[in-house]
Amino acid sequence: MDSLYRGYPSGAILLWETGEDVPLQEFAIAQQANPYKTTQLLLDGQQRLTSLSAVIRGESVKVRGRKRPIDLLFNLEHPDKLAFVTEVDEDADVDEDGADSDDDADSSADELMQRFNKMAFVVSTRKLEQLPHWVKVSDVFKSTSDREFLRKAGVTDLDDPRAEKYSQRLARLRNIRKYSYRMDVLESSMGYDEVTEIFVRVNSLGAKLRSSDLALAQITAKWRNSLAEFQSFQQSCAQLGFDLDLGIHLKNMVAFATGQSRFQTVGGLGVDALQAAWKECRRGMEFALNFMRSNAGVTSPALLSSPFILIAIAYFGHKREYALTPDESARLRYWTLVANAKGRFSRGSSETILDQDLASLRQGGGTREMIDRLRLQFGRLDITPEELEGRNQRSALFKTMFLAFRAAKATDWRSSLQISLDHKGVQDRLQFHHIFPKALLRAAGRAPREADDIANLSFISGKTNRQISDQAPAKYLAKYIAGTHFEPFDAQCIPIEPSVLETEAYPLFLQRRRKLVAARLNEFLGHEVAAGS
Repeated sequence: MDSLYRGYPSGAILLWETGEDVPLQEFAIAQQANPYKTTQLLLDGQQRLTSLSAVIRGESVKVRGRKRPIDLLFNLEHPDKLAFVTEVDEDADVDEDGADSDDDADSSADELMQRFNKMAFVVSTRKLEQLPHWVKVSDVFKSTSDREFLRKAGVTDLDDPRAEKYSQRLARLRNIRKYSYRMDVLESSMGYDEVTEIFVRVNSLGAKLRSSDLALAQITAKWRNSLAEFQSFQQSCAQLGFDLDLGIHLKNMVAFATGQSRFQTVGGLGVDALQAAWKECRRGMEFALNFMRSNAGVTSPALLSSPFILIAIAYFGHKREYALTPDESARLRYWTLVANAKGRFSRGSSETILDQDLASLRQGGGTREMIDRLRLQFGRLDITPEELEGRNQRSALFKTMFLAFRAAKATDWRSSLQISLDHKGVQDRLQFHHIFPKALLRAAGRAPREADDIANLSFISGKTNRQISDQAPAKYLAKYIAGTHFEPFDAQCIPIEPSVLETEAYPLFLQRRRKLVAARLNEFLGHEVAAGS
């Protein structure tokens, strides 16, 4: 929308005119009758056409894996020199009861609004929708009148200079409907294999597709109707709580077929090899997910530093014919949790590191060899307090901290519900909380980076978080301690001595808590037991 509003070109649409029986995906727009003498299949441009047609028909854009459909907002007061379009972070949005999702969600609101006011389009949030000069794009296309939009913006008199400016901008927005896409139509004489090759070449230049998308095109060209099988298994994994990108399942299949993870080898695999690998890799992934949930306590991909861990576990189970001794299972759990906490597949080339693990397993190696590779990569495998310094909520250690606190039966300080990613409703839904609120630290001259230190974060419900707001920990913790005693704070390694809860003692608080958290993480990982086994 932003490109078309500026008058930029928006690429071409690639079609194939054929009557050949090929695997299809459902298109979001129903076609009542075929106006062509032959069938034209859309090869490239589906996302653009689906999204644009939805907006122009006055509908929201539904995106898989996103909590809410996308609504675009148009800024009637955008400057003549536009900034680039951006998407608002949903995590910084407000909950349904109007409260902020975090105790400091408004801390940078002024900076955000300064950025947004330089743009013509942003993805809608409830806060922006309420502002007078932001209007829903879908509403503009549903209406031929500017009256309601001008009225919302406070324009009540046609002599107001804003009336002409806003009307011109709304007309320019509606004029997007007249944009003509260039269509490249491939001849019907071309076969599916050749069309796939064209698709791969087109997408390897300019706006790149992911390697998994290109691999999928090559696989489906050889193995007809395989896409439906892949998507069916993807959905079954999602029902277990692991809604993984289809590319992970394809990479898992390639690993089972070739013993390595790179998609470049797909072109040399025949249909029989692909089908055999798919059958085996499904069993491997089922084992990996079951092991993650039951043995490692990981119930969501949100708790993984990389989904590549699942491929390594799947391949390990396959090489062991899914029969593990208790010692092997304990060491595999240890490898899983340490690899996750340390971010094994987030250091250097992820595929190269995964291929090292696959090669070791292919050559008969086991859990001891996998753990040895961790030692080569990281040196010591326990977690030190120094390792936590400067880390924030994006760190792999933050995910492990949640797992360790949950294993210690940490609860919300108000409801006493055990912390979980699965709680429903805005009252009990889990949030991470700044023990020393960001507003409090900012007033004391602390930088945002200091406030976001992992040692300042804990896990509580949205309701509790909002009740605390920007209170000092010396004040609000005393109230919760009186009601729930010390256990909930011990479970999350929070020192509660008054001497470390004053704002000026913040560095000392971080130092104390890092030591407590590091000890808890090592206890959870089982370092001493696994290292000696």
